[in-house]
This record gives sequence, C-alpha cells and structure tokens, in this order.
Amino acid sequence: MRQAKSQNPELLNLIRLLKKMANENDAPIWLDVADRLSSSRRRRVAVNLSRLNRYTKEKETVVVPGKVLSAGKLEHPITVAAFAFSKQANSKISTAKGKCLTIPELLKSNPTGSNVKIME
Repeated sequence: MRQAKSQNPELLNLIRLLKKMANENDAPIWLDVADRLSSSRRRRVAVNLSRLNRYTKEKETVVVPGKVLSAGKLEHPITVAAFAFSKQANSKISTAKGKCLTIPELLKSNPTGSNVKIME
C-alpha cells in the first residue's frame, strides 16, 4: 500500500475510510480504490463520459478513483461514484437519468462493493 502524498484532508479521510471499510467488510475493491487515490495527482485518472458510455451497460455501478469529465455523451443510465465531477459531466449524467455519487455515499449504500466496476 502506498503512502498518500496528498495534503488534502478530504482525500486523506476518504483513503482512511476506504481502508477501514475494506477491512471490516472483507472487500478488496475498496483497498484497490484507496491505493489508486493514494497516487500523485498527476497519475490520478480523469475519465470522460464517452469512455463510461463505451465500457458500461445500463444500470451498472462504476467507481472512478479520480475525476469524471464531460467529453462525449452518455446514452444509458448508470450510477457513477467519483472523487470529483465536472459541472457539465454531472448535468449530462443526470440528463441520461443516471446518478452521481460521492465515494462515501457509495460506501454507505454498498459496503461490500458487490457489482461495482473500477474505471480507469
């Protein structure tokens, strides 16, 4: 497990929460997400809606350990949890009848991480 290089208290608290939930619920997916968020900002992912549209199916749940950007369009409803969303990406996901969640909200609703995909 990497040492978090960030000084952002919100990000550090999220990484701690992910590690705690992974240990409590025996869910290795949250450890993987915490590891990806622990990397430097330069290596953190930025995913466009076109990629989400291409690699997901209707009503799937996806976690993005980084930021969701608005390039492209989303043609089916999905649930997306991410560390950050651009304003346009948020509105496009809502227009497609999808849901935008923060990662802690997804942790509350699905602590075991079942049926969740990680997008890079």
